[in-house]
Amino acid sequence: MNGVNRRLLLSALVLALSGCGSLLPTGGNPPKLYTLTPATDVAAGPGIRSQLLVDVPVSAAALDTERIALSRSAITVDYYAEAAWTDRAPLMIQSLLVQSFENSGRITAIGRESLALRADYVLRPELRHFEAEYHDAGASPSARVAISIKLVKMPDRAIVAQRNFDASAPAAANQMAAIVESFDKALHDVMRQIVDWTLATVR
Repeated sequence: MNGVNRRLLLSALVLALSGCGSLLPTGGNPPKLYTLTPATDVAAGPGIRSQLLVDVPVSAAALDTERIALSRSAITVDYYAEAAWTDRAPLMIQSLLVQSFENSGRITAIGRESLALRADYVLRPELRHFEAEYHDAGASPSARVAISIKLVKMPDRAIVAQRNFDASAPAAANQMAAIVESFDKALHDVMRQIVDWTLATVR
């Protein structure tokens, strides 16, 4: 290749790379990470001897992410900038549900379905809502958490009961820390209901 052709090739490569510049990482501040907590105030009651596994909640792709979702209408989903959960929302909720059952002190054995342990029942959750909802422009949002549960009897894999759980909690301010706290409150409400219902149904 002569000198002229080499220069032409280098010029073409420079132009191609400049055209793709918008696809490359632009840097910027990493997102601030937030996590939620398990329910600790589950109602007292009789325990059960059954072994229970909690599956990873299925969800729409918009919620199956570390990003913190928000909605300004029934048909839109967006995400907060520079803020994220410490894990994908379904995985985080699976862990928190397991911990909430443990905190109840009312079940012999509880674990995650991914561990492939033997179980008497498997809880199959579906995450239907996990976003901050803005109802009025300029107002603080409310965190909404909705989880549908199917209780599956093993080993025949028969659905013996199912129920929907839904809760909302208003944020004290339109600031990230307050919004995450409202997520925590709404999720606690839902998890308390799930634990109580599951234990009562199995019993």
